[in-house]
Amino acid sequence: MSTKLPDPALDQLFRTARTRNGWQLKPVPEPLIREMYELAKWGPTSANTSPARFVFLTSQAAKQRLEPHLSGNNKAKTMAAPVVAIIAYDLAFAEKLPVLFPHAPGMKDYFAAPGMAEETAFRNGTLQGGYLMMAARSLGLDCGPMSGFDRAGVDREFLGGTMWRSNFLCSIGYGSDENLFPRNPRLPFEEACRTL
Repeated sequence: MSTKLPDPALDQLFRTARTRNGWQLKPVPEPLIREMYELAKWGPTSANTSPARFVFLTSQAAKQRLEPHLSGNNKAKTMAAPVVAIIAYDLAFAEKLPVLFPHAPGMKDYFAAPGMAEETAFRNGTLQGGYLMMAARSLGLDCGPMSGFDRAGVDREFLGGTMWRSNFLCSIGYGSDENLFPRNPRLPFEEACRTL
């Protein structure tokens, strides 16, 4: 890992990548969705907990089930996206730790403490959602993450009968410039960082 990525790759991942509100009429095939996950799953999480769970809505029927739970501003752009990912986290993630963290057999019990499972699942599941977006961008896809939706409704509709809970949504596909906002500024290092 001693080689810096070339500028075009850094541009694609960060500098020129944009949050998309419009989409080309170009499908995202399932093998590409699988490839995206296969990259994202390698991102680090604490104790390799890997609590993120992903539900990829690719059919119109699935997206129509989602539509009533979207806030008004998010409906049209979300319904037009080729894929909408529900980025969720599994409150029962510790059940997988004997496989994911085999050198510490007792680690599963550590997350039995009240609140520990939820805090860990939410934090690390959010990280994994970010990894999924970076994986998508690295494969030439665009992303439109959002939090404007009824979480309880999405959980009932798509995650019922599980210990999975929705965190945020992300539209994925080949973006267009339709409804693309001007690039917003970011904070400079001096305002956002400290070096001690």
